[in-house]
Amino acid sequence: MRPPGMLLTAPASGSGKTLITCGILQALVNRGLKTVSFKCGPDYIDPMFHGKVIGTKSRNLDTFFTDAAATRYLYEKNTAGCDAVVVEGVMGYYDGLGGVRTEGSTYDVACTLNLPAILIVNGRGASLSVLAMIKGFLEYRRDSHICGVILNQVSPMISRQLKNLIEQELGIRVFGYVPKMGELSLDSRHLGLVLPGEIQALKEKLNRLAEELEKTLDLDGMLRFSEEYGRHFEDAVPSVQAEMKREDEKIRALSFPDKVRIAVAEDDAFCFTYLDNLELLEELGAELVPFSPVRDAELPGNAWGLILSGGYPELHAEALGRNSSMRHAVRSAVESGMPCIAECGGFLYLHRELEGTDGKKYPMAGVLPAEAYRTEKLSRFGYITLESKEDQLLGPVGLKIRGHEFHYWDSKSCGGSFHARKPAGRKEWDCVHGTRTLYAGFPHLFYYSNLYVPYRFLKACRTYRESCRKPAEKYPGG
Repeated sequence: MRPPGMLLTAPASGSGKTLITCGILQALVNRGLKTVSFKCGPDYIDPMFHGKVIGTKSRNLDTFFTDAAATRYLYEKNTAGCDAVVVEGVMGYYDGLGGVRTEGSTYDVACTLNLPAILIVNGRGASLSVLAMIKGFLEYRRDSHICGVILNQVSPMISRQLKNLIEQELGIRVFGYVPKMGELSLDSRHLGLVLPGEIQALKEKLNRLAEELEKTLDLDGMLRFSEEYGRHFEDAVPSVQAEMKREDEKIRALSFPDKVRIAVAEDDAFCFTYLDNLELLEELGAELVPFSPVRDAELPGNAWGLILSGGYPELHAEALGRNSSMRHAVRSAVESGMPCIAECGGFLYLHRELEGTDGKKYPMAGVLPAEAYRTEKLSRFGYITLESKEDQLLGPVGLKIRGHEFHYWDSKSCGGSFHARKPAGRKEWDCVHGTRTLYAGFPHLFYYSNLYVPYRFLKACRTYRESCRKPAEKYPGG
């Protein structure tokens, strides 16, 4: 049996879905349910928030990054053995690629996974017009998958009146309401939710929210409905099991028999990493060793590969610049031929110099003889397909992999080993510094969009390990 799964969505961003999702997750966790959460789209911060503050296993679902089979594989793999699943949508329900297609939208995820969608409608400043909005979402696509409604920012009296009208006129279930709770809002900054530094204070806030939602939402009804809806999935179980087997076979075919140690940057400055990427590397034969470029003096001993994740190096530029021992260790490792994947924030760290949020310039690892600087707006924002223009670390000429860019900082040397194209529209550009041992650029990659990429990286790490062992055993950093 599939665990009860529900998808929370809204007509647009700013409708309150992140706050309500967090409150529902906290309530389910407080009930003692083993809960798994997902975020639609490429967002790093919401899954990190769910995991660190609420304590759920949290992952991404993205139908631009992965085809239908791989999307279902990741969903089933990550929900095995859990009691409840909550998926948080992105933007408006039907908003997909380029803002003009449903591909890559929350709706696309609901269709791919056959999940019931609950529409969160902000009722502030409206009454009967709420029904017109809901009716439009129900009828825009015949297979809308919208099976319920939550009314946000309404009073108990208005919610009762609207509930009766919605259920009578539209024939759709209203699972309750959320009153105005300004004191329980979540702060934000340029990349979304704040990083959960003060976890205890956030936990207290979410526990108060969860207590309120236990009173105003029919959580039992939502779970029962999701379980009943999931029974329709039973007819598809054999085909999904066959898909799961095929995906597992693909991974096994690319896995290595012996472990290769990979150093992975992991601290407040480097924290944007898709956990599915890391788990895939482990399944292929990697032993991942976390380290902190902010605090540690050296790279982990016996490491044969390096991953510098995205994150907020600009917020920690002074501390990174002050840690000269680590900067020199990273530069020495990369220049010695240690395979390295550096994405966005990791790419900034490889520069000679980085402008911090305080406007000052700080020395970085110096692998790339260029400066990274602040801009006043998002640069090259959104989904991209990358195609290799030359043989390099991740593959040969013509290799394709999907990813996205999201950054307020830019570089005077973005590289030209790959060509990036937007999936909708005509925008395209060259990017990424690529060599036989280096991938360094702004694009964040999702490995399941091309399994050959992580395989090729680990293969290069094994080659580096063997070269370092000749003619005698040598271990960088140890």
